[in-house]
Amino acid sequence: GCPGILAVLGLEAAAPGECELTRLLQDKLQYEMRLQYMKHYFPIDYTVQVQYEEVLRPSNITRLRNGTVSEAALRYLWFHVSSQAVLRIREVLPEKHPSWKYTQELCQLFDALGEEYSKYRQTDVETVVADLVKLIHSAGAESRSKAVRPKALLDNCLKVMRMLYGVPCELGIR
Repeated sequence: GCPGILAVLGLEAAAPGECELTRLLQDKLQYEMRLQYMKHYFPIDYTVQVQYEEVLRPSNITRLRNGTVSEAALRYLWFHVSSQAVLRIREVLPEKHPSWKYTQELCQLFDALGEEYSKYRQTDVETVVADLVKLIHSAGAESRSKAVRPKALLDNCLKVMRMLYGVPCELGIR
């Protein structure tokens, strides 16, 4: 047999746990919730500082797909970027803030997803993705920071999640 090929195919398919968690995330990231918790509860035009690599938009995914990056690697990248984005938002919130509990719940879902992704070895994902993930977690990149609105970070998170999980996890696009 060809164990290598099966391993690759196994990674291409999203695990049941991933699908369950992305469905829960989709519910949590409904427009009304993003609007309320990430916009209305913040000062007008409030932004958080994120690294350049921490902004992941659908266009980035399209470009990486065209560069033949596997879907599994893209989901791995999305996970790292999105969980980091939630942490960035949490860092600025005092515990009494009305959005704190919401970001806490998102954090818990991402922690659970992290368990799913802990099975991935760095060697399972293309170098371009492994390098991006390293950059996201490296402290030295602060010089390349952007000011992004909290809601925009979660908008990207949801849009990209739907691109990557919509088909394999049958996320009904609502």
